[in-house]
Amino acid sequence: MILVDTHTHLYLEEFDEDRTEVVQSAVDAGVMNMLLPRIDSESHQAQMELSRQFPENCLSMMGLHPTSVDNSFEKELEVVENELKTGKYIGVGEIGIDLYWDDTYKEQQEYVFRRQLQLAKENRLPVSIHTRDSFDEIYRIVHEEHTDDLSGVFHCFTGTPEQAKKIMNLGFKMGIGGILTFKNANLREVVKDIPLEFLVLETDAPFLTPVPYRGKRNQSKYVVHIAEKLAEIKNITLEETAEITTANAANLFKLNI
Repeated sequence: MILVDTHTHLYLEEFDEDRTEVVQSAVDAGVMNMLLPRIDSESHQAQMELSRQFPENCLSMMGLHPTSVDNSFEKELEVVENELKTGKYIGVGEIGIDLYWDDTYKEQQEYVFRRQLQLAKENRLPVSIHTRDSFDEIYRIVHEEHTDDLSGVFHCFTGTPEQAKKIMNLGFKMGIGGILTFKNANLREVVKDIPLEFLVLETDAPFLTPVPYRGKRNQSKYVVHIAEKLAEIKNITLEETAEITTANAANLFKLNI
């Protein structure tokens, strides 16, 4: 059984003490690819070092996270543009709009998001989209920029059936993480009616740890618990769930699995 964690931040300081062991334990559990979305220049070096250490398993994206956008976004955006020209990246992410904490830079976030969608199209790469209290804004911009060259995943999907339909109509995937395992999570009811072909698995480690490890640091090998819950909801085997979601991720990000 082969699994893919399509969104994990294993390069962050939470893993400084045991990063190698964490990656190896995931590989041993069948998680052959861990996709690393970028945040900003501050953590970029650690991210690239991890990709160099595990070139077959830890694959990097390039992007500017919405919560790192402020009035000085031009320099960060220039780095993203230049790095994408190197051809070293499997996607453009983590990009999007986050209005949960602060909407001070909403206009700048929208501009940066749109520009990175355009860069994704220019480089023929899929995107990983961060959507927090911003679905309407995200959908409007993606819809406006949508062409056959634009594909990707709505990371950490926890939306409504109506939002899921809109995402599917765009041909995008939804990233399903640890929230699916939380007791009373409304996501379970929504996911029931989403065809498996539109779903990929993710951990968002070290955040959003699934049951039975909720409250502890998340890591990529825990993606199996998300797969198990999804299999239970869909009333299919774990093996079938792994096979389909892994194929979805492999097709989207052009993985060699």
